[in-house]
Amino acid sequence: MQSQKETKNCTCTCSCNDDTDYYALDEILAEYKDMQGNLIIILQKAQEIYGYLSREVIRHISQVTGYTQAKIYGVATFYTQFRLAPIGKNLIMLCQGTACHVNGSKDIEEAICSELNIQDGETTEDGLFTLNNVACLGCCSLAPVMMISSSEGEETYGKLTKDSVKEILKKIKAEAEK
Repeated sequence: MQSQKETKNCTCTCSCNDDTDYYALDEILAEYKDMQGNLIIILQKAQEIYGYLSREVIRHISQVTGYTQAKIYGVATFYTQFRLAPIGKNLIMLCQGTACHVNGSKDIEEAICSELNIQDGETTEDGLFTLNNVACLGCCSLAPVMMISSSEGEETYGKLTKDSVKEILKKIKAEAEK
């Protein structure tokens, strides 16, 4: 059995010229490529491995499975769970549901955008934050609310104000600089 370090490049016959390590993805593709209705599960698992679906990964999946890249992009862009660009170390999910909306989530979004100099769906230049507006976090009693997901876990922040959200972001920035 080859180790992950031994398999550094594409193992398909597509002549990919990138340095993406496809070892883990190839294991997934071997398991699911002949299963009917497999594309979503393949994309989910690929995103778990790489954090997002790059052009190279989509090209590799296409070559191995026989799905066209257009078909794969169509599925990946239809479902909001899929990302076509890397996300920051801290994913901010800002609730825009009814309770949050009527309690000022747009003001909170403006404060986040101003503090981080990004818009919904964007990542800060330093790769520390990505902002995603979401339909509902299911924490209506805490409205307005956001959840921040990172490698350390998820933290939910409720009853937000413009000032409190700026303080939360500054604290996370300070901790990242340590």
